[in-house]
Amino acid sequence: MATLLPPPKRQKSAYSQSLKPPAAPEPAKVIPSIVVQFKSSEDGANLGPAINLPADTGRDALQMLVNKLRGEAEDPLPYSFHLVPKEPAPSTSTAPQSARVQINNSILSDALEIKASTFSPEDVFELWCEPQAVFRVRSVGRCSATLSGHSSPILCCAHSPTGKYAATGSGDATCRVWDMETETPKWTLSGHKGWVLCVEWDSREKILATGGHDGQVRLWSPTTGQPYGSPLLGHTKWITSLAFEPLHLVPSSSPSPRLASASKDGTVRIWNTSTRKLEFVLTGHAASVNVVRWGGEGVIYTGSSDRTVKVWSGVDGKLIRTLSEHAHWVNTMALSTDFVLRTGPFDHHGKVPKDDEEAKALALARYKDVTITQPESLITGSDDHTLFLWPDQASSSFSTTATPKKPVARMTGHQKQVNHVAFSPDGRWIASAGFDNAVKLWEGRTGKFVASLRGHVAAVYRVAWSADSRMLVSASKDTTLKLWNLKTYKIRMDLPGHTDEVYCVDFVADKVVSGGRDKTVKM
Repeated sequence: MATLLPPPKRQKSAYSQSLKPPAAPEPAKVIPSIVVQFKSSEDGANLGPAINLPADTGRDALQMLVNKLRGEAEDPLPYSFHLVPKEPAPSTSTAPQSARVQINNSILSDALEIKASTFSPEDVFELWCEPQAVFRVRSVGRCSATLSGHSSPILCCAHSPTGKYAATGSGDATCRVWDMETETPKWTLSGHKGWVLCVEWDSREKILATGGHDGQVRLWSPTTGQPYGSPLLGHTKWITSLAFEPLHLVPSSSPSPRLASASKDGTVRIWNTSTRKLEFVLTGHAASVNVVRWGGEGVIYTGSSDRTVKVWSGVDGKLIRTLSEHAHWVNTMALSTDFVLRTGPFDHHGKVPKDDEEAKALALARYKDVTITQPESLITGSDDHTLFLWPDQASSSFSTTATPKKPVARMTGHQKQVNHVAFSPDGRWIASAGFDNAVKLWEGRTGKFVASLRGHVAAVYRVAWSADSRMLVSASKDTTLKLWNLKTYKIRMDLPGHTDEVYCVDFVADKVVSGGRDKTVKM
């Protein structure tokens, strides 16, 4: 017997649907109105009168309100907010006092809707406001000095940690030290037999290292302008990059930090700067080592034309791991801690440490302060038009989610080679410069794309951040420097004046120093 199929289901007509009684609407969520009193965390003073606000007012709107109350119209400060829970009733006074409540989204979601909340909409909410940027760098405007002296193009420049001096290396085989306070030449350091390709300061401002096309590394005293002994010899090709050991890692027995020099010969040499002896050589790259960085956890990072980034132990030079995601030469690298490692014990307060021990303690405190929220991460840029953001490479214990060989993000967007990359001093942003005339901005933790800064009409060679992470300056082949507004992602100011390509730029305090093919240094 054939199987009988059930009769087809009768579809309800639109007419029969319309006869149904309408469903009762869901009750609208009532947002309570609350009274907020903004208080300064610096001195406990009230920042104006108490204000009546909806409880779901977002953090950005709260920030805007505080800036309005403080009269900060032009350049608003970022703030963090917290509430202090009420003391428990005397009967339960033995209970521990609750920790303060951080407001990340709104008072409603972070305080009122929490299960164990002691807050009620009837309270007057004392919202404590903490400014996030403690200091501000003045905007760069006019060119205050044009200094000539080099007889060939200027290839590299670097500010000293305190910003007192700037050093420039040139194709005329000399390095010049300039006094940034008086904006005058201080010393001419001659001794190299070829172009000076890289200059690096130690974080106590006691040693200036230069690397040249002649394969020599030389150490100089910035106070006398004299060399510390004979050059460090050993490399068979030119020096591409230099990096000093971070101050807080220098053992008490050693008077000065060690120095890593990377070369076109594919090796990195670690020198003891006080005895001028070679400690060990890092070999393993199959082509030129283009960049070297010495991390605050005692790890040395090297990027090479063999398309790999290698991570080494700074103690004995053993290879920890090889990161091989790039498809072309690795040109540039930056650490999220670069700024504190470079400036060591010197912060914006201008306090000078009494001795080496105090300097080490200050440098360590500053380093810990930066890495407490975000461990040291690495960004690498390559000729394959991409950047990779890598997780902390130094910790021995990796969680199941983060494997050190796997990048946090692959950052694509540049249309040509990535020439230079730099973390902002607070580690929140990454800026990259490319041959595609663009400067790109990315999030420092996630590597997410933020914005393209367009304005240059030729390749961008270098980028540099201000110490408060609010301004970015870029140097380009189009003979200009540009200062960018990081709120609107537009040009804040054009800094013309150079008559040819600008190869290098550095930003310290409220001064930018730049040099290029026109052989002049501009401040």
